[in-house]
Amino acid sequence: MGGFSPIHLLVLAVVAILLLGGGRFSSLMGDVAKGVKNFKKGMAEDDGASSARIEAKKAAEPAFDREGERLRDAERTRDDR
Repeated sequence: MGGFSPIHLLVLAVVAILLLGGGRFSSLMGDVAKGVKNFKKGMAEDDGASSARIEAKKAAEPAFDREGERLRDAERTRDDR
């Protein structure tokens, strides 16, 4: 009573084919297959791009020296505007 048996799935498939028609059902399944293929292709392309990683710096460069003089131009914060 908890799940679908193979006979239930077969009956649902036959009803879907009758309602949608054989051509429409096969084109729908073809579109699903194309989507899966494009997804796999996209995942394979992402794997190649992840090999070019950006390495983070170990420590941040100081913005001011010990006397308070600015060493580099820092981005303005909202308070400076």
